[in-house]
Amino acid sequence: MIRRQSGRVLRVGVFGIFGTGNSGNEASLDAMLSYLRASHPEAVIDAMSSGFTQLPIKHRIGATPLAWYEYHEQAPRPARPILKICGKAIDPVRIVLWVRTHDAVIVPGMGVLEDTTPLHAYGFPLAMFLLAAAGRVCRVKVALVSVGASVVKKRATRFLFSRCASMAAYRSYRDDYSMQAVRQGGVDTAGDRVYPDLAFSLPVPPYDSGDPLLVGVGVMAYNGGNNDQARAAELHSVYLDKMTTFVRWLLENGYHVRFFGGDDLWDYAIAGEIIDRVRLECPYIDVTARVTAEPFGSYADLLRELNRVGTMVATRYHNVLGALKLCKPTIAIGYAQKFVPLMEGMGMGEFVQFADSFDGDLLIKQFAAIQRRRAELVPELARCNAANAESLAQQFAALSVLLFGEEGQGEVSRDPGKVLN
Repeated sequence: MIRRQSGRVLRVGVFGIFGTGNSGNEASLDAMLSYLRASHPEAVIDAMSSGFTQLPIKHRIGATPLAWYEYHEQAPRPARPILKICGKAIDPVRIVLWVRTHDAVIVPGMGVLEDTTPLHAYGFPLAMFLLAAAGRVCRVKVALVSVGASVVKKRATRFLFSRCASMAAYRSYRDDYSMQAVRQGGVDTAGDRVYPDLAFSLPVPPYDSGDPLLVGVGVMAYNGGNNDQARAAELHSVYLDKMTTFVRWLLENGYHVRFFGGDDLWDYAIAGEIIDRVRLECPYIDVTARVTAEPFGSYADLLRELNRVGTMVATRYHNVLGALKLCKPTIAIGYAQKFVPLMEGMGMGEFVQFADSFDGDLLIKQFAAIQRRRAELVPELARCNAANAESLAQQFAALSVLLFGEEGQGEVSRDPGKVLN
């Protein structure tokens, strides 16, 4: 049993947005729990998270809500604004009381320092700041592990993210762009490291080339980023039009389509809109027989479904990553800069476009190129996957020393593998 010198059992907290139907966040949590249970099997693990009611069921860990208001979401509508205001005063105390019961708190992956989707500074960015501040106050190590970051323009959000990062005991990033973004926010990243996304450590089914006529199409309820709110409706409409045109082209050229979402609350509604449009525009196509759009229950289920397709075209980050893990030739219609290092790192850098401006004709040309070059792309994807898994194994080994080493080993350094005496 892992114990501190005092004899207490080691307590580890995980912090983030889990249990809400976001497959990427679930993959990050799965990867961290797999590491903790394999390397520290006697540690007591719990979470502070949105979707807290799902975590005991899906992940067998205790959970407390990220926000006090989550206890009262079913309250009568007139009372909700007052309860939300009360929650903002209560949450700092709740977070401190939760953090102080742990020996370490881990934020596992995810784009927790990004504003690539709409968010308010007083929401999750504030929660991240409060977490790191509580760690400092309570002398509990807070680790940001393989996280994503972006260059943040809004001052309040940038301040909260930068202060959170600067107070963390350990920081690593899933790509160089994320580390540079944090550095641009004023944080000294000299001792930080870059490792792959945590999902690259998850097991995969045996390799299967899939059905060459079955194309995975990953869609997103896309409305632009945090700086695009004035034209969100326009961006959504154009994205929907172009994805519909591409799906129609696939069906007219003999392919079958399997839709994938990344957030169950929103993405499958977009898939439904595309299906309805194609059915209306192309009555000669048997859409029911040739198109599938069923949600999946877990990231493992996602991987099993992805393994059936021959090619993937996707907008959600972890749909793209999951397909790459399975050595599927993949085109990313990304919504943020983070897609570029992901695809370049897997040897697929020429197959990236962006959701706010992608060219439908170019997408068809990229799709044709992938079909021609499949024999050379698949071995390179396998090589990159092996390297990513090995790199993450090194990070997990370093974390075991840095966060959970016995007392008396010295002060924790942010440089994995180094302990300061």
